[in-house]
Parts: sequence; structure tokens; C-alpha cells
Amino acid sequence: MKTTLILMGKTDGKLYQTAIDDYAARIAHYMPFAVKVIPDIKNTRTLSEDQQKEREGQLILNQVTAQDSLVLLDEHGEERRGLDFARWLGKRQASGRNLVLVIGGPYGFSEAVYRRADEMVSLSHMTFSHQMVRLILAEQLYRACTILKGEKYHHE
Repeated sequence: MKTTLILMGKTDGKLYQTAIDDYAARIAHYMPFAVKVIPDIKNTRTLSEDQQKEREGQLILNQVTAQDSLVLLDEHGEERRGLDFARWLGKRQASGRNLVLVIGGPYGFSEAVYRRADEMVSLSHMTFSHQMVRLILAEQLYRACTILKGEKYHHE
């Protein structure tokens, strides 16, 4: 099973990108892992929010196969504690399907992406910038990997 993190638009800020790259390299020691960045849509000033979501949605869906398990990072998704998230990831790995996690654009996802999604996950009831969500998710994936391997990164 391969896990792919799809990001809509590049990560702003060198500190965020450096930390995300660090966690991505760590995660890759535990499982096949890749980060894909879909470039920002150009000329969004002329688009409504719905039009922007539709265009982004098409680009996202072009990255996903019918066999992939598509999980959206969404404020209405299910929240999990660290150990529960690790168990969840372990079950996804055992399924044999590739796992595709997506952090969408500033306005969320199109209806087509929501319809295709197998599940939604939320990191918190709090609101974070898209840049921070990328880093937080990368860290949580790494934490889950260490929990599944019984390593001492997570303290509970």
C-alpha cells in the first residue's frame, strides 16, 4: 500500500516546507509515501468560489484511481486521538488499497470530490491555516507510524 498526500497549491514559507519535507522523509522509512503538489489555479480573481472548487476538484480527481481510498482533510470529518489515528492508518494499510489524503484549496472541495471521497478526517475543531494543516498532518502521519512500530515517539 502506498500513501500519497495531495496538496492544492505550493507550501508558502520555507520553515513549513522544511518541516514537511523532514516528516515526509521520516514517514518514507515506514511506508511508501509521496507528497504531490497540484499547482495553484491561475487567474482566480475572475472565478467564483464554486468555479475555483470545481477546477481544483477536477485536478484532484485526475490524481486518484478507482481503486484508491480517498480521504479528505475536512472540518466536518471525524476527529481521532493519536492512538486511534494510528489504528485507523494501520487498518488502511492492511486493506491493500492505496491511501490518498487530500488537503484542498482555500474554499474546500467540489461536490464531485465529496462524492468520490471514501472518508473525511478532521484534525481539530479549531481552524488552522492550510500551511499549518500540511505540517500537522505530516507530523500526525509520522506519529502514527511510530505508534504502529511500537517506538517511543508518542507518550501516553
